[in-house]
Amino acid sequence: MVIVVAYGAFEAAVRVVTNIATKAPQDWSRRAIWLRFATWILLALEFALGADIIRTAVAPTWDDIGKLAAIAAIRTGLSYFLERDIESVGEPPATGGGAG
Repeated sequence: MVIVVAYGAFEAAVRVVTNIATKAPQDWSRRAIWLRFATWILLALEFALGADIIRTAVAPTWDDIGKLAAIAAIRTGLSYFLERDIESVGEPPATGGGAG
């Protein structure tokens, strides 16, 4: 999990530095960099949840199962809202000209 987030952070940092250094038309906007980094965070959350499930499946106790349920609920909520933000930020802005 840490490797995934570290790689995503490194990739985002390289793209930010490249954008600042070139001062040319930016291939990667701040929005695109943030979306890419958020995708890496989302992937890391999925790996972490899978690791917790496997760890609990090896030697489960009721206490472990309760903790897993709480962790799964929190991580699923985080993943849901992060994915929703990624989708809403990634959408092009709506135009003002509607049918009428």
